[in-house]
Amino acid sequence: MPTTLSPAQSRDINYQLHSYTNAVTHQKIGPRIIERGEGIYIFDDQGNKYLEAMAGLWSVAVGFGEPRLVEAATRQMQKLPYYHTFTHKSHSPSIELAEKLVEYTQGRMSTAFFTNSGSEANDTVVKLVWYYNNAQQRPNKKKIISRKRGYHGVTVASASMTGLPGNHRDFDLPLPQMKHTSCPHFYREGLPGESEEDFATRMAADLEALILQEGPETVAAFIGEPVMGAGGVIMPPRSYWSKIQAVCRKYDLLIIADEVITGFGRLGTLFGSDAFDIEPDIMVLSKQITSSYQPLAAVLLSPPVASIIASHSGTLGTFGHGYTTSGHPVAAAVAIENLNIIEERNLIENAASTGLIMQKALRELADHPLVGEVRGMGLIAGVELVADKQSRQPFEPLGKVGAAVYEQAHNNGLIIRAIQDTIAFCPPLIITPAQVGDMVERFHKTLDDVQRTHVA
Repeated sequence: MPTTLSPAQSRDINYQLHSYTNAVTHQKIGPRIIERGEGIYIFDDQGNKYLEAMAGLWSVAVGFGEPRLVEAATRQMQKLPYYHTFTHKSHSPSIELAEKLVEYTQGRMSTAFFTNSGSEANDTVVKLVWYYNNAQQRPNKKKIISRKRGYHGVTVASASMTGLPGNHRDFDLPLPQMKHTSCPHFYREGLPGESEEDFATRMAADLEALILQEGPETVAAFIGEPVMGAGGVIMPPRSYWSKIQAVCRKYDLLIIADEVITGFGRLGTLFGSDAFDIEPDIMVLSKQITSSYQPLAAVLLSPPVASIIASHSGTLGTFGHGYTTSGHPVAAAVAIENLNIIEERNLIENAASTGLIMQKALRELADHPLVGEVRGMGLIAGVELVADKQSRQPFEPLGKVGAAVYEQAHNNGLIIRAIQDTIAFCPPLIITPAQVGDMVERFHKTLDDVQRTHVA
């Protein structure tokens, strides 16, 4: 980063507080200011070009600068730039999008509720779960179990379900109703001599033990990402979800699939639930729903859950929840066009086929001195860096080498994400095999650079 701040950088540090940023450091170094995007690339205000290997924040499916999304937003802005969905009002874009999303689930879900972000959606889910149980005269069945290293957002409720200490420290979180069970990361959490199958069985046993400890009559739901994203791209063992679901059904817990990252093709399937045979009662969608060109998220409810919630609103006289911009017509119109592009251009199939190429290319780095584990599926992957490959000993302090790789990657024209010492990849679904090769080559060079300057 430059030592002298530009006028734009100076304005930024004077007026903005940035997410997931050390504000004191930011005052010294300022931001990289991104000016435009084109396909899988972004450009800063100095003219530097970067391959955006994180699709922004796990989200720009169709790439940057897609004219059809600009046109869809413009058409809707000209026709109906805003209206709400309160008090028996609706509009065509939200109706069409809700119908499209429900049809995607092939009958598993029946009803959509729209919010502006995944965090808001998961916050809404908490309220819906509580409302659902109150409707059934179960006022004590309110606790929600998520997982250590799981990520579900940053509102008070959703951050409480998130299992990352950085989202809890000095925010007085988590709320007492939110509990956390074991993280299904076999590389880090597996016991010596334990098979992945036995590990998955132990994870399910941990969940059951927590439910029994809390009291099954007090536990309402289990929430999980099919593949954990912000916690380090954690791939569960193959049988993990079937075992977890069996425990949930045994104790009458709703199953919530947080598909904010995995929805709409990221794993090479329409939903992450399809990849792992998850049968959720509630699904949460965002990010790739609009390629993040507009803020939008959706909560999808199964027919039994939706029916009970709707009936209870009749008893109470209203469903007392909603946001000013729920189902915003411009966001919904962009989502519809974005999903049409994903379908027409076979981007889910591309995530599957090009994803195999990406996974293979990254795994070829397994012999690199810094690499401990490469994991992932489709077009999402994590490369965990270690100090010692045999013992799997992490670097100390944790995150220092990951931060060095993150910074050096910029010098090689590559945007990645460092989750402590796991380097995450989540490129746009439009990426080609040749671009994957370029991406991995830049990353390999970055690893060599850091090995030479920070580790050797």
